[in-house]
Amino acid sequence: MSDKRRTFSPQLKQEAAALVLDQGYTYATACEAIGVGESALRRWVKQLTAERSGITPKSKALTPDQQRIQALEAQVKRLELEKTILLVPCG
Repeated sequence: MSDKRRTFSPQLKQEAAALVLDQGYTYATACEAIGVGESALRRWVKQLTAERSGITPKSKALTPDQQRIQALEAQVKRLELEKTILLVPCG
């Protein structure tokens, strides 16, 4: 018996959450349609609701805008690290 954990793309998560938020599906109906558990769908709905409110998640973002924000934040962090390395005096 395999206990492999399934993974889902951010796009699928967003579309699944949108079924509940935008199309009026119940959690049970949406779960059945997608083939996921209710607790996972509830997490995705909560995350999508937060992202739509402008909150950038700590986990992988669902919406393109939040994905872009995460990419830009990562780039800023890298550049700040590079700047710090360049400012360290040599020996």
